Amino acid sequence: MSLWDQFLWVIFPYLCLASFVIGHVFRYRYDQYGWTSESSELLERRLLMWGAMLFHWGLLFVFIGHVMGLLVPVGFYRAIGVSDHAYHLLSLWAGSVVGAVALVGILLLNLRRWFVPRLRRRTSTMKFTIDALLLVVIVLGMAATVGYRVYASQYELQGEFEYRETIGPWFRSLFYFSPQPELMVGAPLIFQLHTLSAFLLFGLWPYSSLVHAWSIPLGYLRRGYIQYRSRDPRYALARERSRRGAATKVPGAGRGGRLE
Repeated sequence: MSLWDQFLWVIFPYLCLASFVIGHVFRYRYDQYGWTSESSELLERRLLMWGAMLFHWGLLFVFIGHVMGLLVPVGFYRAIGVSDHAYHLLSLWAGSVVGAVALVGILLLNLRRWFVPRLRRRTSTMKFTIDALLLVVIVLGMAATVGYRVYASQYELQGEFEYRETIGPWFRSLFYFSPQPELMVGAPLIFQLHTLSAFLLFGLWPYSSLVHAWSIPLGYLRRGYIQYRSRDPRYALARERSRRGAATKVPGAGRGGRLE
């Protein structure tokens, strides 16, 4: 195995993972005011609404699919009676649908960032880079999911590439601190490119607005209501007097406050 292979499948992934962890710790400790999604809704709303909704929902199910394929060993599925053909059929159709949803979403987000002038002028280089990289990762993932199968069937390649027996064990071996780079050397090029671009995204993640993914607003579920008052003090005072008068009225009282 060459030194280049060692760099691609051992050194580079660990550098990206180290950047992911250390970068988040540093950002949280020293840049909490910058820990935001950097929302640009005030500059453009319609494309953002559709793009963000499609991208986030699509990415959520894409993430679940990757957990099922990379972190769950293939032996588990075979033990519970899920055949390889059934798994690949599910991953093909479900992965194609949710991948296409995420792809349309990130494409809309990239288009609005490039072609809305006032938004483009206020976008940082890192934001351009991350949005473009997300697009590349998803396109390569779709090419690996759909394109490689079409290519393999067209040229009648023997068998179907089983990434659960190559990429999955290699990925898990990184966390065991016993990397197996030889499993990635023979993988198809499109899978290699998708993997490397995903690790690059992880390496840049802490230095972008993607950090907002970890700020799930669970506090909103138990937070009390916020009362908003009118800017017109006369209207607010009249409404408050009306509310207080209704609250102090005695039920069943007639004129003069006597009970009837």
